[in-house]
Amino acid sequence: MSDQPFDTLSFRDSRLGRILREPMGLLGIGLVLLIVLGALFAGFTGYSPSKLAMRDRFHDPSFAHLLGTDHLGRDLFTRVLHGARIALGVAFVATGISFIGGLILGMIAGYGPRWLDSLLLLLFDSLRAFPTVMLALALVTLTGPSLAAVVLVVVLATLPGYARVVRAQTMSLKTTEFVLSARSLGAPSWRILAVHIMPNLIGPLVILVSMDIPVVITIEAGMSFLGLGVRPPTPSWGAILNDGYAFIRESAWPAIAGGLPIIIATLGFTFLGETLRDHLDPRLRQDG
Repeated sequence: MSDQPFDTLSFRDSRLGRILREPMGLLGIGLVLLIVLGALFAGFTGYSPSKLAMRDRFHDPSFAHLLGTDHLGRDLFTRVLHGARIALGVAFVATGISFIGGLILGMIAGYGPRWLDSLLLLLFDSLRAFPTVMLALALVTLTGPSLAAVVLVVVLATLPGYARVVRAQTMSLKTTEFVLSARSLGAPSWRILAVHIMPNLIGPLVILVSMDIPVVITIEAGMSFLGLGVRPPTPSWGAILNDGYAFIRESAWPAIAGGLPIIIATLGFTFLGETLRDHLDPRLRQDG
């Protein structure tokens, strides 16, 4: 007897299979893969993202230049693909740091003594009190525009939110029977946190991270648009969009080329995040 029917049913019942059956999830995965593949194959377009070609200024889209060229004759399609590397790099690195830092600090705040919880809450609330733009201006004034400054701004803007979610979940979990049983048996605090509490925190935090990735991409593009992000001639979607608005009277294609990938990435990660939330959040599954 063939195992194919069993394998097919197993895949359809798997979490990935259920996500792919959702139209929003399928569209989200498709758009995210489009951005990721574009970033991976950015070096195979045959053009340099920064080499000037003044004779080719403001060309309209064609087979030679799929999105046209900018005011310096650079191929916009190539710059958009290289900009995807910047956007995804900042998004994954910054959210990864915020994920780990928020998980650790949130568990310490939720499980530790009251004085430590109050101290960490004061730190979280102080960071959340600063508007992102003001925080970016302050850091760039101290360090200068750079990719590291963008990552630091994103981490400081998102980590307190993750830590607060983890803290609330930890305080709820530490009074459950399985945690109290482990504590009564003499299990050390680090083991209780790592073995009994942390596995129950990963799901909600993954949902939050997936929903925040488009926000992070927008922050990076916004900082680059304002000249606070990566330095020219490094391609960034925000910088491409800024150049497009500066020369909008000469050609609309640079502005379109800068704004379109931001829209695609935002929609893709938002759709994927919404679908993941529907399948990973137990409260939503119970309500459904």
